Amino acid sequence: MRWRSALAMALAVAFGLANAARAAADPRAPIVLAAASLQESLTAVADAWARLGHPRPILSFAASSALARQIDAGAPADLFVSADEEWMDYLAQHNRLRPGTRVSLLTNRLVLIAPAASRIRLAVAPGFPLARALGPGRLAMADPDSVPAGKYGREALTALGVWSRVERQVARGENVRAALALVARGEAPLGIVFATDALASPAVRVVGLFPATSHAPIRYPVARLARSDNPEGEAFRRFLLSPQARATFRRFGFGLR
Repeated sequence: MRWRSALAMALAVAFGLANAARAAADPRAPIVLAAASLQESLTAVADAWARLGHPRPILSFAASSALARQIDAGAPADLFVSADEEWMDYLAQHNRLRPGTRVSLLTNRLVLIAPAASRIRLAVAPGFPLARALGPGRLAMADPDSVPAGKYGREALTALGVWSRVERQVARGENVRAALALVARGEAPLGIVFATDALASPAVRVVGLFPATSHAPIRYPVARLARSDNPEGEAFRRFLLSPQARATFRRFGFGLR
């Protein structure tokens, strides 16, 4: 009977090794940390990737600043898509990026928004009467000290000569979608978001477009992270640069690099 027990044990070991090999061969879903303004567009791109037979990427959206700090602290992920170059630079300086994988992916514009039913009319130009339009209300922005949309917004308002007049009325959101929500709910009469965020909500309307010369170019870089050992991460990064993905991003209002 000993030979039967030995055979059973050998078969069990072989079965376990086969299952382990199969599990190792199965592709793993890549983990993607991305700027909050990419929610709809990147979700659509991930869905398209899954329809091609790949494991659907696991997407996590937040402010680029928060995500970069999480990555620097060791958060497990394969790709990072930032809403500005500075936070990607931060990770590069801390050796958190895989060399040769950083690419400038998308562009965006900055807009002034109001609730859809608002009658506010403003021409965004040097010295425009933003403070008067706000009255006692608040100006919704992503945190201008760290979050890309907020930093671009402060830079633009400073260049236009009106930041000092509205600085104390700024309602700081943890990310650009938090600022969008304040305006969409009517809790702030005006807000500054990316053009693509305004397109994502029927509860707001665009009051004006900030001159591109009033702030640094809005660019979204993507890079694979140094800790990533998942080939699907690199495959999905390359898909983000494909004509199919680029067409999807364009459909959601992004410019292309």
